[in-house]
Amino acid sequence: MIELESVRMKFPEDTNIIIGQTHFIKTAEDMYEAVVNTVPQAKFGLAFNESSGPCLIRAEGNDDELRNAAMLTPRLWPAGMYSFSSCVMRIP
Repeated sequence: MIELESVRMKFPEDTNIIIGQTHFIKTAEDMYEAVVNTVPQAKFGLAFNESSGPCLIRAEGNDDELRNAAMLTPRLWPAGMYSFSSCVMRIP
């Protein structure tokens, strides 16, 4: 039987967020490159939780506050079979 759980995500008010599901461990680096190459002036942080082994959270970004905010959401989701990523951005 599937159990659903509601999780409240917290992000700074003036940000945009992207939440995704993936199976690829290099997701954090790929998302970093995509943001930097698409919107070079964006300030952002992103995080990805691994679904195997020690289930580490990988974090990237160019803003410490946003990188820390992005890491909060994956900590709320046990990784299990799927890996989740979050990206928090400010675009001037």
